[in-house]
Amino acid sequence: MCGVAGYVSRSERQAARQVMEALYAEQHRGQESCGIAASDGQWLRLHKAMGYVREVFPNEILETMPGFAALGHVRYPTRGSSSLLNAQPYLIETLRGPIYAIASNGDVVNYDEVAMDLRQKGVHFTSSNDGELLGRFIVYQHEVHGLEIPAAIALLMRRIRGAYSALFLTSQYLYVFRDRHGFRPLLIGQVGDDVAVASESCALDILRAEAVREVEPGEILAISRHGMHSTRTQSSLLTDLDEEPVPTHHCIFELIYFARPDSYQFGEYVYEVRQRIGAKLASYDEEPVDVVVPVPDSANFIALGYAAARGVPFNFGLIRNHYVGRTFIRPDQYMRDESVRTKFNPLKDFFNGKRVVMVDDSIVRGTTIRKIVRMIKAAGAREVHLRIGCPPVRFSCFYGIDTPTRKELIANNMSLEEICTYTGADSLKFLKIEDLRDCVSGADRFCYACLDGHYPEPRHPAEAAEAVVDHSL
Repeated sequence: MCGVAGYVSRSERQAARQVMEALYAEQHRGQESCGIAASDGQWLRLHKAMGYVREVFPNEILETMPGFAALGHVRYPTRGSSSLLNAQPYLIETLRGPIYAIASNGDVVNYDEVAMDLRQKGVHFTSSNDGELLGRFIVYQHEVHGLEIPAAIALLMRRIRGAYSALFLTSQYLYVFRDRHGFRPLLIGQVGDDVAVASESCALDILRAEAVREVEPGEILAISRHGMHSTRTQSSLLTDLDEEPVPTHHCIFELIYFARPDSYQFGEYVYEVRQRIGAKLASYDEEPVDVVVPVPDSANFIALGYAAARGVPFNFGLIRNHYVGRTFIRPDQYMRDESVRTKFNPLKDFFNGKRVVMVDDSIVRGTTIRKIVRMIKAAGAREVHLRIGCPPVRFSCFYGIDTPTRKELIANNMSLEEICTYTGADSLKFLKIEDLRDCVSGADRFCYACLDGHYPEPRHPAEAAEAVVDHSL
């Protein structure tokens, strides 16, 4: 999972500075590296590094990046691929200089096949990242075969399968496109005459942009100083390709965990979905408890919904150190373990003798919640009852979430009773998948592959059994 942002200015605003602010609002989507590429109308300039947005882009760096258009990226890696080589955006140079850049959020299913085909045609890669693959495919079709950029992107949508919400920058245009399933979010906003693009509406809010709409699945937008034009849409693409319509498959995990609660995602506010999830969880319980406590921060609104529905007191008994990043998206197990130890601290006197409902958004590997249960019991809790806002995650994600192998997923390897014993909780209940569907509007619009194993995009047979992916964005 990553975050992207773009900006095209018709005013005096510096695009790179606006993108930096948007990326800062999306820092929760990626903490390993970040970068920005900017166009001054002739050349593109790139700066990227490992680290957080505010660290990587001090004012002295931004002053070296003039330009009316820019795109940016915050990244979290999968399976140990945390390196500057795999950081985005990618600057693609030709004999005419550095005139293309790309940033993408998602995961390409047929990466190996497409990359091998391009290599055989003489295309050189500097990384194993999907973003570079998308960019080099577009540039190859444009430079070698003479396709206009929108036509090259339309061909990409036909040849490259998987999830990608992407921005492609040239000297004069910012192109914005989204795969035909719409797995990952992508929104357009207006700031006066300027146009902003972001993965989440909270990033548009910080720019004081009016959120105009989502980029439609299968849509290609061309944005310049002269305005914005939708060059292709899914419907026109289907006419040309003579294919059946592609159903929408928004990622359900965005609403459960990844998106900020103040974002408007896939047609509804994230915090409202999470409160409905909490209320559903509450309907499973009747036993008396003393307090409802969330695992902060993504479970906060789930716990609020639970507490309100049951009429049980809500409190923040577990304090989060906000200078430690999101535990789930740390690139290896050792770092996740260390993050848990330094990230959370219980209010010791608060828990003494209490029967606690501990609410979390999901259990993926199980290591985080196990340590938290131990903390709470060591702080004096009499009982700890786990309530989880996501159904058991039993299948790997091929579309941009860090679940690289099924053997790492605790729900794929243990029964409910075994997971409860492993965590040390007194009881454990997950939200049922049918109840999750009731918590979102238009339930059939979403991808539940990590929960039910029904994958919208075809995959290689070997990947179906064991998801080994080192190309995630």
